[in-house]
Amino acid sequence: MRPLPTLPAIAAAMLLVVVGPAAGQAPAGEVVVYSARHYGQEAAFEAFTKKTGIRVNIFNGNTGELFERLKAEGDKTPADVLLTVDAGNLWNAARAGLLSRVDSPELQANVPASLRDPESRWFGLTVRARTIVYAKDRVKPTELSTYEALGDPKWKGRLCLRTSGYIYNQSLLATLIRRHGEPRVEEVVRGWVANQPTLINSDTKIIEAVAAGQCDVGLVNHYYLARLVAKTPAYPVAIHWANQQTTGTHVNVSGAGVTAHAKHRANAIKFLEYLSSPEAQQLFADVSFEYPANPQASVNPLVAKWGKYKADDINVAAAGELQAAATRLADRVGYR
Repeated sequence: MRPLPTLPAIAAAMLLVVVGPAAGQAPAGEVVVYSARHYGQEAAFEAFTKKTGIRVNIFNGNTGELFERLKAEGDKTPADVLLTVDAGNLWNAARAGLLSRVDSPELQANVPASLRDPESRWFGLTVRARTIVYAKDRVKPTELSTYEALGDPKWKGRLCLRTSGYIYNQSLLATLIRRHGEPRVEEVVRGWVANQPTLINSDTKIIEAVAAGQCDVGLVNHYYLARLVAKTPAYPVAIHWANQQTTGTHVNVSGAGVTAHAKHRANAIKFLEYLSSPEAQQLFADVSFEYPANPQASVNPLVAKWGKYKADDINVAAAGELQAAATRLADRVGYR
């Protein structure tokens, strides 16, 4: 691991990405954001500043780096908000004491209970469905049904998966464990492994592999396919919403919380409240192809064409609570 930068170096780096008030607008303070989300956020941040006059200072990094910085900085941290992807990461941050409880009626109203921390330390802002994609010319939609059914021998040599160490897959397994228990999920994953899946460490590359005939089906976050279809409308890969007749499609979130030692706490809460509002949620959805967490916002038209789906309603916090169990299960069955 690279040595952590000093606090002055961190502060200087954060100032490289600043969203400031519009010309002629008096500044109303600032909010400092540590962000591990690197796409589809700028428009919402700019709209927040335009609406409130509060400057947004952003420091970008990967989740692990930002966690370590927050731990090292302690009560000296300049960060007011941690923004990251995957409920497992948010749960880990809360468990480590990096986030504080926020009692906001607005956030409670805007973000459904299944998409936020039961103790109100973090809130989902965008929703991503991890589901099945398939080759249009080689697979009939009627052949597909559930995550569990991907262990059917008919998919032997035809399945592409991310590695088990990828956090979105860990979260999927953790949610399945909460739903079915470890013995049943172990049976399911043994079926996947028996089908000798091709392991590819990129959702986009999994979709491209399906398109190229390297495999016929795969598991990915939906917006990766949306990005490819946006560029090539006749892309030869389609989406199938998993488990529609049973438990619903697995969903995860990107989200945020107010840090435990926020210096601009009131501004940080305003920031999260705005990001959960229909206005900001629409900006996220339009740019990133994710689903808005707030049901009052609309889905991107390209994604809307895929139709509505039934989502698993288990609280996404299960992704963190059962992450270790999911990792151990993958090891036991040889899912690498």
